[in-house]
Amino acid sequence: MALHDAFLRRTPFELAFPDADAAAEFTSVVASAAEGAGVDPVDRRAFVTLEAVGSFLRRIQPGGTERVGPQATYDYALLLYHAFHFARSGARPLLVSEETARALVEGEGVGGDPADQASGNGVLEVPARAGYAQLPRNLFWIRPSPDEPAEAVDGFFWCLGEADMLHVLLTAGLRDDRPGLAVVPVPEAPWADAADWLDTPIRSRGPDFATTLPGGELEELYSFVAAGEVLKLVARLFAHVRAEPGTPVDGPARPDPSEPTPSTLPYERI
Repeated sequence: MALHDAFLRRTPFELAFPDADAAAEFTSVVASAAEGAGVDPVDRRAFVTLEAVGSFLRRIQPGGTERVGPQATYDYALLLYHAFHFARSGARPLLVSEETARALVEGEGVGGDPADQASGNGVLEVPARAGYAQLPRNLFWIRPSPDEPAEAVDGFFWCLGEADMLHVLLTAGLRDDRPGLAVVPVPEAPWADAADWLDTPIRSRGPDFATTLPGGELEELYSFVAAGEVLKLVARLFAHVRAEPGTPVDGPARPDPSEPTPSTLPYERI
């Protein structure tokens, strides 16, 4: 299967908000609703209960929230939570190249001693309070649920929430030949512990990130099977970005028809 990291592909944010006006309307309405309800929108549990969020969910889910079930509705509410904070942060998405992604899996290029990447209080720094990182297409895989086939991971949203708890949402299954996507929430974790994630083994058998796809080892693919692997990659990526900031890319790509649909967002190539 073809890998791809030549340019930023259309992001889940752009799937949820096909135009800038829709995104601006959503963030404005939700921010006003949160203020009126006395809710801090960074509080994920409070955010998903806002009527403004529920109203938008009913608009974007075909057949209404009853059709997809409560878990899927909650997962899409988390997508809106991350989209909201991504939009408000003003951060550019990070496009992780295949070379960098493979180095991070191997534990290379993360700047050596974690203390070198830490802030004054000894905690690893995040590139922004909220953002999105896109991984090379078809390099990382996950099963959204045990009874579903494996899907290629597009990337992950992150948001540093209340009490500096890190919230991460994996996105998978983005393909030009079908609508929608899969989202996989990662259990929240204290960012203060992030330096410990860099080298902690996660799997009891075999190396972390080893593929679970039949024949996947022939193409040197990777799989996420535990939340700890996701957090390890996140910590390694953020340490790498602090040591080696990305290259800004302002213009959208103009690929030929065989290429993935490009994003229109400016981004940082890592």
